[in-house]
Amino acid sequence: MDRSSTVVYQIYPKSFCDASGDGWGDIQGVISRLDYLQELGINCIWFNPMCISPQKDNGYDVQDYRNIDPRYGTMADFEQLVKECKARGIDIMLDMVFNHTSTEHEWFQKALQGDPKYKAYYIWKKGKGPGVPPNNWQSKFGGPAWEYVPKFDEWYLHLFDVSQADLDWTNPAVRKEMADIVNFWMKKGVHGFRFDVINEISKSSFEDDPNNFDGRQFYTDQPLVHTYLKELNKNSFGNDPEAMTVGEMSSTTVKNCSGYAGDDSHELSSVFSFHHLKVDYKDGKKWELQPFDFMQLKHLLNEWQVGMQENHAWNALFWNCHDQPRSVSRFGNDTKYRKESAKMLAAAIHLMRGTPYIYMGEEIGMPNAGFGDISQYRDVESINACHILKKEGKSEHEVLHILNERSRDNARTPMCWDSSEKAGFTTGTPWIPLGKTHKEINVENDRKDPESIFAWYQQLIHLRKTMKIIQEGTYVPMLEKHPSVLAYQRIWKNEKLTVLCNFYGTQTQADLDDTAGSEILLTNVHRDSIDAHMTLQPYECLVLYKK
Repeated sequence: MDRSSTVVYQIYPKSFCDASGDGWGDIQGVISRLDYLQELGINCIWFNPMCISPQKDNGYDVQDYRNIDPRYGTMADFEQLVKECKARGIDIMLDMVFNHTSTEHEWFQKALQGDPKYKAYYIWKKGKGPGVPPNNWQSKFGGPAWEYVPKFDEWYLHLFDVSQADLDWTNPAVRKEMADIVNFWMKKGVHGFRFDVINEISKSSFEDDPNNFDGRQFYTDQPLVHTYLKELNKNSFGNDPEAMTVGEMSSTTVKNCSGYAGDDSHELSSVFSFHHLKVDYKDGKKWELQPFDFMQLKHLLNEWQVGMQENHAWNALFWNCHDQPRSVSRFGNDTKYRKESAKMLAAAIHLMRGTPYIYMGEEIGMPNAGFGDISQYRDVESINACHILKKEGKSEHEVLHILNERSRDNARTPMCWDSSEKAGFTTGTPWIPLGKTHKEINVENDRKDPESIFAWYQQLIHLRKTMKIIQEGTYVPMLEKHPSVLAYQRIWKNEKLTVLCNFYGTQTQADLDDTAGSEILLTNVHRDSIDAHMTLQPYECLVLYKK
């Protein structure tokens, strides 16, 4: 896969399409919708984990890396999926969860039985004293990051849920297992791999964290991560000339990511970074609300674009994923200007330097879930946060409002295909309730609109595939101090692309030095002319091209 011309569509399999009628999305459901994705124009699908799992963390607690969970189908179904995708010019990217396994994995179960080989696959430490964990690190899902096992009088590390035990990558046997798993799926015809929280696989020390008590400074972006990725590359996907990889990087830096995804680093093809998706975290805390800080958002987008460019490294471009609220509700306007803001947000990143990712439903402007009751939430992180927020004294109404804004379940409601009672997702009872807008906002209704969001995405994908300036052009920030407009240029040879995005529901002025000879390539409003002093409409996106 060519990372510069590829557009990836992310499917959360549990919520995409259910062919069996049990309320749980499955592989045959995906196959039934492949023509839709081919029409959209994408050329790769990233699937969240479909391996056997107890589903404590929606598949990110893997019990068996080499077998499809029966809830999704069979290995024969998966092999059919590979063939059907290939027939439509679509590659497959699988999610590799290599920082931890489920505690129900055979390896961990053997470790609990005292098998020294498999006990060495995980991270065990003695406590500081009776009932006291080895250090003060906190799990990302709340509570201590350690769980006590009386049989050994030791604690195992779990940076995430207690059912997700961290693997010990200092053990060569663990690293060999990981390479073997990648090779297993490559033999099935898979060319793409997304590595979950991969910059956390190395823990440099296990001392107390004197600052924020989460231990992040001791397990994030440690030097050995680069060593481990080079080895994994050499022993697995690096042997496939068609391979494309992306690493999910938690709390990372441009400097480290330039190493992970540098042209000559021999590690990964690209990286996900999340700084731009924390600009609405009050005091940096996910469950504390504030309006998004546009100037910070713009600064971070520009910083990563320019920084990775200068270091000849590659970004993954995205607003949405299974772990984030819907961007049209978060950075746009999901009522009065839903269509305009959804289009603006799409163009803002699709025309940047990097590989764009579309999360299912984004291409029709699906908003947040809008649940009316806390009982409708399913996500382990959200449920834990609910308990913590209540302990802090917040009312049921306040907690519901926070979850409505922040929960990962906002992205996990079923894909809305039509206006029927079950939105065309299933004939059964969906595993999680449908979003409140499913009768109005769905594929069927969007496709009736000649100026649909879907058609806008088709245009963006076509431009990515056909214009070298979008694939390879230099990124140059513009109007950096403008309080409501994100603007940049892409420059390649004698071509120039200018992108203007108004992030607010009010008109604003944008002054350009040079518009002579430019033509309107894209606009999400009815605009006939351009000049040096333009009034941009609410959530307007204007793309100018000059040769």
